[in-house]
Amino acid sequence: MRTTLRISRAAAVFTAVGALALTGCSDDGGKDNPDKSSGSGKGSPSSVVLPKLDGEKLSVAAVWTGTEQANFVKVLKEFENRTGAKVTFVPAQDPIVNFLGTKIAGGQPPDVAMIPQVGAIQQAAQKKWAKPVGPEAKAQLAKNYSKVWQDLGAVDGAQYGVYFKAANKSLIWYNAKAFENAGAAEPKTWKDFLKTAETVSASGVTPVSVGGADGWTLTDWFENIYLSQAGPEKYDQLAQHKIKWTDPSVKDALTTLAQLFGKPSLIAGGADGALQTEFPASVTQTFTGGDQPKAAMVFEGDFVGVNIAQTKAKIGTDAKVFPFPAVGAESPVVTGGDAAVALKDGKGAQALLTWLASTDAAQIMAEQGGFISPNKALDASAYPNEVQRTMAKALISAGDSVRFDMSDQAPQSFGGTPGKGEWKTLQDFLKNPKDIAGTQAKLESDAAKAYKS
Repeated sequence: MRTTLRISRAAAVFTAVGALALTGCSDDGGKDNPDKSSGSGKGSPSSVVLPKLDGEKLSVAAVWTGTEQANFVKVLKEFENRTGAKVTFVPAQDPIVNFLGTKIAGGQPPDVAMIPQVGAIQQAAQKKWAKPVGPEAKAQLAKNYSKVWQDLGAVDGAQYGVYFKAANKSLIWYNAKAFENAGAAEPKTWKDFLKTAETVSASGVTPVSVGGADGWTLTDWFENIYLSQAGPEKYDQLAQHKIKWTDPSVKDALTTLAQLFGKPSLIAGGADGALQTEFPASVTQTFTGGDQPKAAMVFEGDFVGVNIAQTKAKIGTDAKVFPFPAVGAESPVVTGGDAAVALKDGKGAQALLTWLASTDAAQIMAEQGGFISPNKALDASAYPNEVQRTMAKALISAGDSVRFDMSDQAPQSFGGTPGKGEWKTLQDFLKNPKDIAGTQAKLESDAAKAYKS
């Protein structure tokens, strides 16, 4: 879920989202019919031709757990139905590059890994773990994906990754009853967001829940502010380390973030409490406790809906959403994604990449809810509710103007490792947001080492 997309005038698109209801996830409706699209039940022709793999055993590694894992297994089951192969899901741990390295060193790599960082794909290719995408999967990519999503899975001009999942990570979800009791309205700018937080606080409810125990949530806070405030060109430069983290634009973004992090009364549990709160709990504590939750708002992506589903709150009525507030001229929209990468040569691994690049596979996952596909050929009607359809349409309409999650573009040692690099430094910043210069210096020191290695 560490998953940067920038869509022009995204605020206008997502303002509409906040008023829409999210219904429960539907069953996949899959049938053991290799010639039909399993997800829709409409009997539409298959969008992809797959080889017969009777008796072949394959494994797929991913960091997904819970509902997300269960939904993905449905996609794998349909692949089994169509090919005759047997596919095993292998639970992986973060950082996934380290997990895969251990498997490869032991001579037991999975056939395919779902890799959530661009930087990790690059590392896998540079280490010669990853196998290039074959012609059948490339054909699916050319038919179903914008060039930007193909480029994100390429290293030095060679295609290695097939992006299966995307996420919009620029949403503020809020407890509607807490807002109503406080007389608060959805803010459109960062200045108004801080005012709204103070209004909610005055009503007796702590305004913001922060899942600081997971460093990736803090990188998302920074990236949204930076993209809106500094703009896409600077964002690209920082993502590629063409400018240093000591640049004044980074100082400006951290100063803005400190306007929230520097007021412990606005954060559930204060800084210490936030640093002990993992992402799932940051969501559930916002939507439990009736009109006296531990927090009124929580920031993160479309996948928050999966965690809200674990509470009694209903999205669209009890739980609503608004775009990340504009710090600069426009609200930012940040996305990331998970790409399938083959780690073994062979017909089976390549067939699985071809399947995951297909519209049929995307449809099965989309129908479950809590998922957005970068597959532009997927009919938006596959999504189970209007909220998801609106988010998906916005992502697809962005075309090649996307900006991917910055930390996921970085070497994993800097942008994707618990207790190290950007994750650790921003956790320290949450604890001491006055030390902006020290935070910049540490970020630059770690980034310089990571980008050289």
